Amino acid sequence: MHEELNQYCNYLLIERGVARNTLESYGRDLRRFIDYAMKQKKIMTVGKITAETVVEYLTRMRQDGLSANSMNRFLAALRGFYKYLIREKIVDENPLANIELAKVWMKLPDTLSKDEMRLILEQPRGQSATEIRDGAMLELLYATGVRVSELVHLTMNNVNWQVGFLIVMGKGGKERIVPIGRVAYDALNRYIEEARPKLLKKNTDVLFLNRFGRKMSRQGFWKIVVGYAKKAGLHKKVYPHTFRHSFASHLLEGGADLRTVQVMLGHSDISTTQIYTHITRERLKEIHQKYHPRS
Repeated sequence: MHEELNQYCNYLLIERGVARNTLESYGRDLRRFIDYAMKQKKIMTVGKITAETVVEYLTRMRQDGLSANSMNRFLAALRGFYKYLIREKIVDENPLANIELAKVWMKLPDTLSKDEMRLILEQPRGQSATEIRDGAMLELLYATGVRVSELVHLTMNNVNWQVGFLIVMGKGGKERIVPIGRVAYDALNRYIEEARPKLLKKNTDVLFLNRFGRKMSRQGFWKIVVGYAKKAGLHKKVYPHTFRHSFASHLLEGGADLRTVQVMLGHSDISTTQIYTHITRERLKEIHQKYHPRS
């Protein structure tokens, strides 16, 4: 792989006229990645590098404290490298084709560790209707990785109790199906049976209600999350979106493939058709149960 990299650097220098400082930065970033692929992953050819390999390397970069700018520079270098390799017919596929998830992930607030997540999920301990509701919302947020706007807009009809799925209407009106998981299922069922009837003031199909019997607002739930994070003693900023990225991070750390995580997140590159043609509902649930720590 170092030979292909040397050829690429010569191409950048001679044909593209890339500045030497830029060339040195790109070359250094790519050599580190190649060394990682060869030594840690036992990958010996550029054609064997996968999207999962790239995401794992990005995770390591983040854990080492590298900035988003450094990670972006690496991605830019690797993207250019593979464009060159494809043009020269050295490889047929670009492992970065679906790597946008990692780009978004690394720009967002820090994720919670599994222990930190457990602490915050344990905070709604009371028996009041609002605490039961809060517990269900937090568990569901972590179990499914839904956006907070998607969570507060859920209706009773969005829950498929028979097979344990959530039907989510995402950005652009795109529908996706996400497994709920055992722990979140039980918490949601308790909320429906014990708490929601107490919060209900008038007939509505809104799933999560505030103390006035109306739909929970994004701002209202944001305050709930911040409050429980403080109560858990977490010394970092925690927002509803932190749950979404912790969901993705923990699944990937557990071994789930990137494509499946993208589908569950409702990433903009995944269409409704692809949900049904590329990954079956059964496969989604199997992946979720196998890799999610609270399934």
